[in-house]
Amino acid sequence: MRTGMATATAMAIALVVVLLCIAPRRVRSASDNRLIVGMTLVRNASAIGALCLDGSLPAYHLHRGFGAGANNWLLQFEGGGWCNDIPSCLERANTRRGSTRYMTKYEVFSGILSNNASLNPDFYNWNRVKLRYCDGASFAGDAKFDNGTSLLYFRGQRIWRAIIHDLLPKGLGRAQKALLSGCSAGGLASFLHCDNFAEYLPRNASVKCLSDAGFFLDERDISLNHTMRSFYDDLVSLQGVEKNLDKNCTSSLVYPAMCFFPQYTLKYITTPFFILNSAYDVYQFHHILVPPSADVHGHWNRCKLDPAACTDSQLEILQGFRNDMLATLRMFYQYSGRGGLFINSCFAHCQSELQETWLAVDSPKVNNKTISEAVGDWYYSRRVSKEIDCPYPCDKTCHNLIPVSGNDPTNTKYFGSVIFGIGLASTYLFP
Repeated sequence: MRTGMATATAMAIALVVVLLCIAPRRVRSASDNRLIVGMTLVRNASAIGALCLDGSLPAYHLHRGFGAGANNWLLQFEGGGWCNDIPSCLERANTRRGSTRYMTKYEVFSGILSNNASLNPDFYNWNRVKLRYCDGASFAGDAKFDNGTSLLYFRGQRIWRAIIHDLLPKGLGRAQKALLSGCSAGGLASFLHCDNFAEYLPRNASVKCLSDAGFFLDERDISLNHTMRSFYDDLVSLQGVEKNLDKNCTSSLVYPAMCFFPQYTLKYITTPFFILNSAYDVYQFHHILVPPSADVHGHWNRCKLDPAACTDSQLEILQGFRNDMLATLRMFYQYSGRGGLFINSCFAHCQSELQETWLAVDSPKVNNKTISEAVGDWYYSRRVSKEIDCPYPCDKTCHNLIPVSGNDPTNTKYFGSVIFGIGLASTYLFP
């Protein structure tokens, strides 16, 4: 009996040892399939005062192109919301959104940043750069706060310039093809810096820009307040953004700060532009259309977590938001000969860097075209690429990203076809 028990125990221990030996290999194998790219600090950035909120050096991640793509460049602005007052910016300065000291030193490149030809056929062999975001104003501010106790650098515009000047001698200055893109607050940065990006590059280069989930609407919330307009107005004032906004736009409006909204500056952008956005963008749904201040009793909580739980009246409001977005884009859709568009009906936010939404077996599609195909067709002028989805709930290809809790929406968990993101901070906006 004891011999049998001893034998069984020995076999169990042996099995555990075998499993422990196998498990790390599996984890390592999965990791090996990912492209992980190290951080590069912009060492000379301090010479022009290009500093993160806390005074740390700005940074980017560069993965070199090869073959036919060796002279082509894709720059991707990182997203991460904004801060519009001193307390929220001080808090942000002590996080990865305001300091490279707290950032991960390695980033996974996937989706539009992938180097796998089957997963990113049009850009896989380009030089691909991820610009880290640490200023809180979509790389557009130029100011400083110093009250003798606290010090904050609002230097996004200088960070943009410092990174560009660091990349130009590394090959960007000889680019044949180039694409400036970004997600969320980074997508907004694409609107703000598109034409300036083209000015840095050779005249004969093919330069274009893309915004993913960056078309933030100047929309009233359900209480009829301009919550987002007020937020942006404070941000522009605090961080010294107005002088860096498009001059044609600011001179045409009574309130120049409104040029921070893409819908007002879009018509002045001369570089070819592609707009990728969800008509039911979850960040805009949760923070522009139904911000916490407009739903103090939480009547929209169930709807926010699950679109299928929305009431008929809530769905009507959501459809109204979609209609307003399409109305705002109508002129661009009809008259932009070099522009591209992909507006799907998924409850999502940022779809270009996530492989599952960029290009995969079950990726979202509009008119049977994936996001990757639509962007590639537009960039290479293979065909007109202006895709607009039918209204929710008709699209069965969606991967819905639903923020749940916490304050880092870049962490996502997958449950079937629904992607549950880790939600949004209340102290400052975190798309």
